[in-house]
Amino acid sequence: MTTLSTTSPHNWRHWYRPTMSPRHGVYVVLAVSFLTGAAAAQQWTWTTTLALICAYCAFQAEHPLVLQIRQQRRWKPRLLLWAGIYGGIAIAIALWLLWQSQVRWPLAGIYGVAIAATLVDGVSVWQRQQKSVWNELITFAAVCLSAPLAYTVTAGGLSWPVVGLWMLNSLFFSSAIFGVKLRKRREASTVSGLIFHGVATGIILGLWQVHWLSPITAAAFGVVLLKFGLILCLQDWYRHTKIQRVALLETVASLLFLAIAALSLLPPHLTPTL
Repeated sequence: MTTLSTTSPHNWRHWYRPTMSPRHGVYVVLAVSFLTGAAAAQQWTWTTTLALICAYCAFQAEHPLVLQIRQQRRWKPRLLLWAGIYGGIAIAIALWLLWQSQVRWPLAGIYGVAIAATLVDGVSVWQRQQKSVWNELITFAAVCLSAPLAYTVTAGGLSWPVVGLWMLNSLFFSSAIFGVKLRKRREASTVSGLIFHGVATGIILGLWQVHWLSPITAAAFGVVLLKFGLILCLQDWYRHTKIQRVALLETVASLLFLAIAALSLLPPHLTPTL
């Protein structure tokens, strides 16, 4: 039978305190992806700001929701409260953006993919498979939806190059999965990382060939290839260095990627074609 978990009076006094996701790396992913989408739109409007708040609240809602799913049959009022608050804000803004949009189906498609990814993540958490490579790939792709979200609400439509931009962001940030796993002795393997980066490079070249990415934008993926190459050359250091240095490496790579991608997107305007 489902029961309400008992808590001490001290804990009850703090049930109202907001939850904050400890996954600091995802903040960077969300911000960089959103900024590349805004750069592609070549402008920043008040709807862009609303979209950023929506994406941020959706990300924050995931943390208490995941913690509650892990509890399974024990209900935590604080987790339910803040999952509801963050999720409610995100849903309200998302629906308003959809209602006022002149081209609704691209935005609805973005929401649909985000909802599907959330459901997959929830099932993975329930099955204790949240840290699987496939689930983490889906999670990064979902967070990177902030790029087409920013573009769609700002420019009023969607374009194939922005779909390519979403794929570029997703592949770039998913690289971190294979780097971090090298720090874990049981999961340390360079083979999976080499396969991923080889396949990802092929996809990026394909997107360039079909003109979904400009040459300079596609070249931004070279940052992650250099980063992964550095990790392979310095594996012993990478496996034993402090996690703060790993985070710094990832942040610097992300900022370099943002600089190259954003500057390459600012001059040409991507015309909505979907």
